[in-house]
Amino acid sequence: MEFYFAPLEGVTGFTYRNAYNDLFDDVDKYYAPFISPSINDRLKGKEIRDLLPENNNKGINLVPQILANRADYFIKAANQLIELGYDKEINLNAGCPSGTVVSKNKGAGFLKDTEAMDRFFDETFNWLEKKNSEGHNLSISVKTRIGMYEPDEFENILEVYNRYPISQLIVHPRTREQLYKGTPNMEAFKYALENSKNPVCYNGDINTVENYHRIIEKINDDSEMKIGSIMIGRGLIGNPNLVNEIKGGKKLTKKMLEAYHDRLYNDFEKIMKADKHLLFKMKEMWTYMSLNFDDSHKCAKLIRKAQNLYKYNLAVYEIFEKYELK
Repeated sequence: MEFYFAPLEGVTGFTYRNAYNDLFDDVDKYYAPFISPSINDRLKGKEIRDLLPENNNKGINLVPQILANRADYFIKAANQLIELGYDKEINLNAGCPSGTVVSKNKGAGFLKDTEAMDRFFDETFNWLEKKNSEGHNLSISVKTRIGMYEPDEFENILEVYNRYPISQLIVHPRTREQLYKGTPNMEAFKYALENSKNPVCYNGDINTVENYHRIIEKINDDSEMKIGSIMIGRGLIGNPNLVNEIKGGKKLTKKMLEAYHDRLYNDFEKIMKADKHLLFKMKEMWTYMSLNFDDSHKCAKLIRKAQNLYKYNLAVYEIFEKYELK
């Protein structure tokens, strides 16, 4: 089984990836948070900083992700990424459920218009064929949801994907309307696995070793096809040792989690312009990390109540001193 680290905007940028890579490095690929090209000729500054080779550990197998619904914008950004050395795989985001993204018919919003998707892929893969004929070996993968409103939409969406040589179809089996609520639609994922002409990867709700085995067993029991790759996001942010545990390694300890916390705190502190920004960032991390503890609600409450870094650090000290991991 291959394991991929899902992108999470505002969290899994190069500062986070480098820390995780140094401390754990259990995943086969990291997918970067999306870049969103526009009318500008080139991506600049903050748009591209996360992907600059000098900002990422050499050992990281990083796949950039583009958010676009226009082939010319995608191609323009892809050409710049190739110049930076990303000449193996570029991912299209067709799954982001954010309201601001969807309102522009991007991310999961793109799924509403399969005719527009078809035109997009036709132009993009014609460019890719020409690019690779010039000596490149680039592939395009897609991260998708199963529809905008209803799971029934997925059959038509998959028909479009099947017309093109997508290197991997990463399926989060929820609609945009579900956001992250409810349970993944495993029937829709089974349909993808059995009917996709391209390799399929599963993404969604893998937060524990038990969840992983339950999902994998269900996929393997319900389908003649076997799954070969898994993408994990929030589960890995909360428990950075999760992939190692899935592989049969030792369980997460408080010492490991504390070292992870301290590394993130110190690294984020170096790039944050104000204490309040660091406090907000670390509180966001604890929305996931607190789930490792027996009394996760009390741990989360301690962090939420901290109004400055001094009180935050007292709360963190109390958590690691008094509370035990599950």
